[in-house]
Amino acid sequence: MTNQVRTTPNITGERIKEYLKKGKRFDGRTPEQFREIIIERDVSKKAEGSVRVKMGKTEVVVGVKLGLAEPYPDSPNKGNLMTTAELLPLSSERFENGPPKFPAIETGRVIDRILRESGFIDFEKLCIEEGKKVWNLFVDIYSINDDGNLLDAAGIGAVAALRVAKMPKYDAEKDKIDYDTEPTGPVPLKEIPVSITVHKVGDSLIVDPTREEEDLSETRVTIGGNAEGRISSMQKGEAASIDAEQMKQIFDMAEKVIKEIANKIEKDLK
Repeated sequence: MTNQVRTTPNITGERIKEYLKKGKRFDGRTPEQFREIIIERDVSKKAEGSVRVKMGKTEVVVGVKLGLAEPYPDSPNKGNLMTTAELLPLSSERFENGPPKFPAIETGRVIDRILRESGFIDFEKLCIEEGKKVWNLFVDIYSINDDGNLLDAAGIGAVAALRVAKMPKYDAEKDKIDYDTEPTGPVPLKEIPVSITVHKVGDSLIVDPTREEEDLSETRVTIGGNAEGRISSMQKGEAASIDAEQMKQIFDMAEKVIKEIANKIEKDLK
């Protein structure tokens, strides 16, 4: 992630780059191959939806809570969304306690944008009374262990947590949420989006970097899309430039991987 101290030794970095020139990685994966993804659902009894996502040794927990709020003035008939990320010190010695630093803020904003721009959430169905009361969706991301690519783990976790979340019952007479009654149904959602971050390491492009590989990343592009190939958002990180040919390779790589990950999320959560 941006603005973090990078501690991978130079000799290890040079070996990683040499391997990548041959289309190889230290753990045996190809440049466009993710580590094994494990999605565990309902890990929190306090959330309306929650998952634990593991990608190799990288691990995040994502919870979804629903509350009541007034709509924003520019969208009186739509529900609200707030996405936050906490990069906990227990997950890496690179993270510190205190106010959110840039990597945490960036993670929350990138995932928020992916959820909004994809059209994944049907915000109009989260309206209770136009101009007065709507559902407020809170998506909270927590890092448990950082071995690279927290950004994509967080994106997968946010989508999966929303996918399993249940809507609590709203008691109109008492004007409050009735948590003692069975949920009314799932959160109103549409097609599943997936965010894939492609990193440039030397002359190579890779997805799902380990911690050491991510330390060598010169630039990265996070692309949000769906299994049908529609791209809804894109975010570039780091300072190095990317030429037109590399962008074409990034799009081709992302399109293939997005389809694979979207199908896996759907399969694992059925």
